[in-house]
Amino acid sequence: MYVADSRGAPAAAADAARAGSGRRSAIAPTVFALGTVSLITDVSSEMVTAVLPLYLVTGLGLSPLGFGLLDGVYNGFSALVRLVGGHLADRGGRHKAVAVFGYGLSALCKPLLLVAGSLPLIGAVLAADRTGKGLRTAPRDALISLASAPESRGRAFGVHRAMDTAGAMLGPLTAFLILRQAADGYDAVFTVSFCVAALGVLVLLLFVPSRTPQATRTATSTGTPTGTPTTTTAAISVEGAPRVSLRAALALLRIRPVRQLTLVALLLGLATVSDSFVYLLLQHRLGVPDRWFALLPLGTAAAFLLLAVPLGRLADKVGRRQVFLGGHVALLLVYVLLLTGWQSPALPFLTLALHGGFYAATDGVLMAAAAGSVPAELRSSGLALIQTGQALARFACSIAFGAAWTAWGDRTALGTAAAVLSACAVGAFLLRPSNSPEEERP
Repeated sequence: MYVADSRGAPAAAADAARAGSGRRSAIAPTVFALGTVSLITDVSSEMVTAVLPLYLVTGLGLSPLGFGLLDGVYNGFSALVRLVGGHLADRGGRHKAVAVFGYGLSALCKPLLLVAGSLPLIGAVLAADRTGKGLRTAPRDALISLASAPESRGRAFGVHRAMDTAGAMLGPLTAFLILRQAADGYDAVFTVSFCVAALGVLVLLLFVPSRTPQATRTATSTGTPTGTPTTTTAAISVEGAPRVSLRAALALLRIRPVRQLTLVALLLGLATVSDSFVYLLLQHRLGVPDRWFALLPLGTAAAFLLLAVPLGRLADKVGRRQVFLGGHVALLLVYVLLLTGWQSPALPFLTLALHGGFYAATDGVLMAAAAGSVPAELRSSGLALIQTGQALARFACSIAFGAAWTAWGDRTALGTAAAVLSACAVGAFLLRPSNSPEEERP
């Protein structure tokens, strides 16, 4: 529960108030605005992601190990700056400013791919692009959580991720059409990607409010049950609120639910094979022609889009941890399907549907669960802390999987990943996090 301040209501606080009113909590305007930004930005980023594996492996002739290193950079480098981005956003409530810088940096990296033709240069561009993503992700998710009523955060993150995924569907489709029509297909993809990314930054500047509410004491100090939203306006800091610093952010690990969520995300991230490897494995199994490769991410995105809101709502009802673990069971089934010799026209549809279900059950759900245990003053820092553990684990997985594929073949690498994921899922289930009532209320 927050202590109200009637002297001034920041936009995000007003959003939270509107979100908490009525028999069914409404989704705050800030969530829709950020969803629009993510939709546009994902059109841009997924255009590049859809063609990057083929461009690097086929066009530039990289080995699976070389691609694994680059893919690890692409997906894991942001871990190095997420805590910095979260800290900068929490200082003075500058969530929007840090997000704008992150989105802008990623947009500027797109045209640089036109001139980067060697492994070191491409690695540097991808590192800069992921730096932008690392800086913006935690502030964006903090804005979503601060603008949403506690009992409907899973649904709010589901709506945002669904809009984000709509862009992820349009991105590969756009790349596919460009590759079919343009003479210099890859150059055209990178150029259009930059233009779309710039539009996303413009929407963020114009339509997302800058101010966010500050944290207050929780329900334990007010006698009100945790998770009960207020319908008043702004939240303000009170005496005893945590000080914003990097040390304070790391000290959040002393909070048992935060520590356990971080451990669970890290454990399961160690066996989360990169999307690009999943698509390459599926292409090898089915003999998909190169010109159709960019369409494979559409299957994942379509399932993510359809399931993000229902699974977010389910997480609000039955528990976010249970849905999160269930998503990794879906990922394990993806590995099993790719390992079997089953031949059926349904194989790609089932594999990609499960892959999208994995993301729908984990991406926003983890952030919704974490938001219930992190003070509002350190919301960006706390979310970044958990994201960092997950990103570092996935970075390690990408490098290890690429090395195993190069040394022993794709089936051995994938079989090892499936075994590790099974063991980590059992360990995460036995960890039994102690969650706040807000976080796990059925």
